[in-house]
Amino acid sequence: MDARKTLFFTAPHQVQIRVDELPVPSAGQVLVETILSAISPGTEMLVYRGQFPNLTVDASIEVLGGNFAYPLAYGYACVGRVIEVGRDVSVEWLGRQVFSFQPHTSHFTASPQALFPLPSGLSPENACFLPNTETAVNLVQDAAPILGERVLVLGQGIIGLLTAALLAEFPLESLVCADLFPARRAAALALGANAALDPASPDFNARATSLLKSGADLTIELSGAPAALNDAIALTTFSGRIVIGSWYGEKRAPIDLGGSFHRSRIKLISSQVSSIAPELSARWDKPRRFEVAWKALARIRPEKWITQRFKFDDAAQAYCLLDENPGEAIQVIFQYEN
Repeated sequence: MDARKTLFFTAPHQVQIRVDELPVPSAGQVLVETILSAISPGTEMLVYRGQFPNLTVDASIEVLGGNFAYPLAYGYACVGRVIEVGRDVSVEWLGRQVFSFQPHTSHFTASPQALFPLPSGLSPENACFLPNTETAVNLVQDAAPILGERVLVLGQGIIGLLTAALLAEFPLESLVCADLFPARRAAALALGANAALDPASPDFNARATSLLKSGADLTIELSGAPAALNDAIALTTFSGRIVIGSWYGEKRAPIDLGGSFHRSRIKLISSQVSSIAPELSARWDKPRRFEVAWKALARIRPEKWITQRFKFDDAAQAYCLLDENPGEAIQVIFQYEN
């Protein structure tokens, strides 16, 4: 291929594949041909639906500079192969499979320092989960689960499943998950959750309360629905912790802070992967956290949660599926053809 294809969000519910010249690497760069990229349905559906606020896209990722505004090239989970190197880059990079935080695109240039070579034995399908796995690691670090705790995870999309998989490795008393969709509940049970409940069921709160006894010591809210915070508050015990990992964008919902919450001493904790929690930052940095995420990927092998693969030219169909029939999908990826 002598041209590059890049996906742009151009208006609510509209995406477009734009073609331009194949980029040429500078002296200190390499050219990468994308093998596959993963859709992050939580964030990308906010962009697709036009539900994003006026914020910087992500200052921690250089290629995602600027504010959320159409037209927007977005995405951050590309796995590819180095096909050309600049004159100041070792030829040992040629042919390497690498991960990079890039929008959905068929080719991109980057400095070697911005690339993550895939560990031996890890498939591109597993490697495309690296950003979400780092997010799950960050969530668990912010949550700081304690031996014997009762834990509730609301939302079993990819972030929720990865977080639950990490929590299942802890010696908890119980791990209860909740999601609207049967396939995601089944995946949660398969990874080791003690129960996976439907939050839309009329007896959800009663069943969750029974499983959690006096309530969850720790609740992690990952559903993407701000109204779920009411369930989190109702099901978290006195002096418990609620870690909020969802990004709600411009979605709003009434939150009941005037009832039992007022006397509960429950802590609401904001968690977002772009930074390290201040109490950890003296000992932890991004490279150390990435090391933990790579090892978690090797243990969890999340490629089993890939439910659909779309040719890149059919990207519009992928977003339509996620928008209209989210229960049919867990992880959707784009595959790129030469």
